[in-house]
Amino acid sequence: MPAKSRRPRLAVGLTATALAAALSAPAWADPAPAYADLLSRLGQTPSAAEAAALIDAAEARVRQSRVRPNPTAGLELENAFGSGPFSGIDNAETTLSLSQNLELWGRRGARVSVAEAEAATVGLRSRLALIDLAGRLALSYAEAETAERRADLAQEALDLNLADARAALKLVEEGREPLLRGIQGEAESAAARAAFDEASAERDAAFARLTVLAQLPTPVTSVPATLLDEAPARAPSATDPLTVQVAEAEREAAERRIGVERIRARPDVTASVGVRRYEAEDATALTFGLSLPLPLFDRNRGNIDAAQADFRAADARVASARQDARADRLAAVARLDASASRVSAADAGVTAAEEAYRLSRIGFEAGRISQLELRATRAALISARNAALDARLARVRAEIDLARLEGRAPFGDAR
Repeated sequence: MPAKSRRPRLAVGLTATALAAALSAPAWADPAPAYADLLSRLGQTPSAAEAAALIDAAEARVRQSRVRPNPTAGLELENAFGSGPFSGIDNAETTLSLSQNLELWGRRGARVSVAEAEAATVGLRSRLALIDLAGRLALSYAEAETAERRADLAQEALDLNLADARAALKLVEEGREPLLRGIQGEAESAAARAAFDEASAERDAAFARLTVLAQLPTPVTSVPATLLDEAPARAPSATDPLTVQVAEAEREAAERRIGVERIRARPDVTASVGVRRYEAEDATALTFGLSLPLPLFDRNRGNIDAAQADFRAADARVASARQDARADRLAAVARLDASASRVSAADAGVTAAEEAYRLSRIGFEAGRISQLELRATRAALISARNAALDARLARVRAEIDLARLEGRAPFGDAR
């Protein structure tokens, strides 16, 4: 194909690519609320509702554990409907009695103690669940912001590619570059267009995930507030991590269950009082009684041993949780410090890449450098900007990990 007929087609292709990029930009936007606003709405999410319901259930079990057992009413008719003098009810003895379990040996107190320990464990687990939810929300918010910025970078890369391709086409028309350079520019523009389409799809998917996780009434189409640029404010933690607190609460509940099982091995005493009616004598009398099982065969040893084994396991989990929390916190602090340094280095790299591309573009238009050199500096600029985004997202992830270990929401505090 003659070069003169090929050049107009190159120009038409570049124009079509530029028009498609312009038409693909969103004409409207429904911005997402700030992360702090979404954090304040955590109590309205299904996970928060589940946590609140579990706490209510645990508190209800504590109230129930304080309730004494109901008394037992009994009615007995003796010496009636037999033979001889006992053929009717003239010589019958009727007894109306009321029995009550005395709950000796501290049974009720031990039961309440276990229920309270279990309720404390549920409360800590619910708080940990809210912090995990806040971490997922922060990550989803940062990923949505990252995807939006990547789409913007892809749009900018496409614009730069188109501008470079037009400059190359102009040089081709002037005879200063071979036709091959124009064809390469058109191919690079098509590739940049495909990269922009992919980045736009990832952005829309990230917006959808944020909309669902944050329980927003309308789909998110932009993230105006920034979380990527917010530097985490780290403060030393004065308390044990929540994971350790949960393990300690479980150990406390396990230890109290040992007391419950030991008390169950003791006789369960029941007292009774009643009134007996003697029909033959036309008289009444009171009856008193105590009943208790004889611990001849079942002394609850199996349940006591099982409760003690459960306590040993819970104690081992506390030790393991402390070790893991200590190691995880050191690693999270190191990652956060490294990510902060990485952000600074990436920003410096972006500044250098922007200056290198600016000088390369000037040199290319003046004919002092080749298109290959311009392409290399442009690729370096795009790579540097994406590396800066990766560094910021890594910093957010490190803050999320550290915040979970410190029992707080990232970039805030869960209520």
